[in-house]
Amino acid sequence: MLAALALAGGVYTAFAPGAFAEDDRQLSATAQEGKQLFDNSCITCHGKDAQGVDDRGPSLIGVGAASVEFQVGTGRMPMVRQEAQAEQKKPQFDKTQTKQLAQYIQELGGGPQIPEGELTESLESNPEALARGGELFRVNCTSCHGFGGGGGALSSGKYAPSLHDATPEQIYAAMLTGPQNMPVFGDNQLTPEQKREIITYITMQLQEDKDPGGLFNLGRYGPSTEGMAVFLVGITLLVFTALWIAGKS
Repeated sequence: MLAALALAGGVYTAFAPGAFAEDDRQLSATAQEGKQLFDNSCITCHGKDAQGVDDRGPSLIGVGAASVEFQVGTGRMPMVRQEAQAEQKKPQFDKTQTKQLAQYIQELGGGPQIPEGELTESLESNPEALARGGELFRVNCTSCHGFGGGGGALSSGKYAPSLHDATPEQIYAAMLTGPQNMPVFGDNQLTPEQKREIITYITMQLQEDKDPGGLFNLGRYGPSTEGMAVFLVGITLLVFTALWIAGKS
């Protein structure tokens, strides 16, 4: 029986070498450059082969290139220390290095990727994209980012960031990966076309157009906020003017 087991094991080993995991992965040239960057800057928190380190950083297996491009491209990673939320700051890697890191993580464990090509809709070919994007934005995004995309406070020291400086790549990556408190909007919830319509609304309406309220930016809520501000300031001035006149008389 022992001889039969040994023989069966030897035959299996000889004819099924692919059943054993290999440490040497065949990485592309871009991913190899990304691995060098990872080993120099990220391995302390995320561990060897991005498996994660307890109480330092999570595993990056399966997060995909989109998550890396968002976190690293916005300067949120590397983090200086553990906080309630990673703050956006000046990126420590340029776009080429960010792509290399993203490609390494993608080839290491797979995950969502930002699609190639234009991430906004053409109003010539899709004239209703702006209107539909505005509707989708109000339904899915305004509860945290506000109607004007200015962001807002959340619980436990967290917040939804402003979208006024966000690029189409960053917005698409955020919808794909759901960083921090943001929910993940998979393609079964928002189709790629709907994501592009939302990005079209943000970039063409919220970022480029003038404030709908008038001269002063009071949150882009429209003329109601400016009307309230003018009313309060005006009433205050009238009250003090009336008191001054009464004192003089």
